[in-house]
Amino acid sequence: MKIKEVMMMNNDSLDNQMDLSIELIKQSKKIYIGSHIQPDGDNIGSILALGLALKKIEKEVFIVKTDEIPSDYTFLPNIDMIKDYDEKDNIIDLFIALDASDLDRLGSKKTMVLKANKVLNIDHHKSNTYFGDVNVVSENSSATGELVYRLIEKMGIELDKDIAACIYTAISTDTGSFMYDSTTYETHEIVAKLLKTGIDKNNININLYQNRSLERTKLFIKALDGLETCFDNKVAIVKVTQELLKESKAKMEDTEGIVSFIRDIAPVEVACLLKEFEKNQIKISVRSKRYIDVSQICEKFNGGGHKRAAGCTIYEDVEKAKELILEEIKESFR
Repeated sequence: MKIKEVMMMNNDSLDNQMDLSIELIKQSKKIYIGSHIQPDGDNIGSILALGLALKKIEKEVFIVKTDEIPSDYTFLPNIDMIKDYDEKDNIIDLFIALDASDLDRLGSKKTMVLKANKVLNIDHHKSNTYFGDVNVVSENSSATGELVYRLIEKMGIELDKDIAACIYTAISTDTGSFMYDSTTYETHEIVAKLLKTGIDKNNININLYQNRSLERTKLFIKALDGLETCFDNKVAIVKVTQELLKESKAKMEDTEGIVSFIRDIAPVEVACLLKEFEKNQIKISVRSKRYIDVSQICEKFNGGGHKRAAGCTIYEDVEKAKELILEEIKESFR
């Protein structure tokens, strides 16, 4: 598959790509939808919303499970639509990749994308490699859920409560409950239209933000006990090791919320969470508050994301990974 030439999209070109997307969807019968490994709210909300919408226009829709679904999102309507499919047994007219900046982010399902007759790539990360036949990529959108909403609206598919709940989840989680500076007036306009469908906003918010398990709580407390600050308290860093997970009887998904919590400490500009998936595989989440572009920090380690929220993986032990990421963070203050 030929990777498309990367271009920055203004509104006109984005609308044009939306039109091309609709044509691809109309021409396709069997449509597979997938997103990145280590799924988050934008990932899961977007694939479910688009899958439900395309079923309304009688497409054969297969929502692909690329990784384990965090328990935070199992309350979402039609979550059982996300399944493990074997690409060997099926013709893939169109694969729609959502919220994935490059093919490798799709993990083992990358082979499905390569097999597909056509690929539609919908994403809001500026590090996107434009790997689709059609690329709806807009870093100005607060979440991929926003782009999914716009596509559904442009196709004339009526929103229902299930679709709206999924899009609301996608946008809310990727904007930090609408607090990140990526949130725009357009974001709020979209959310207002979602609320008009009558979704139970309170139930969604309780499930997303007020439903912490005891295991997650114990991990949170133990992790914060190891909090370190440096550079005049402008940087806060926390490590979650496999040993800490065992002590708390928690899973890695239970680290959700830690990095945002330490970013909220008054003097902190950059917060960093190191997650030890394996001894020499440390996944790092970085957040900033006002002025540091953390995507540039993570790009040094082949990662990426947004100005205020990004991530990367360092293939060293946790102490060496901490040393390396702190060196780059220090440079960003100069």
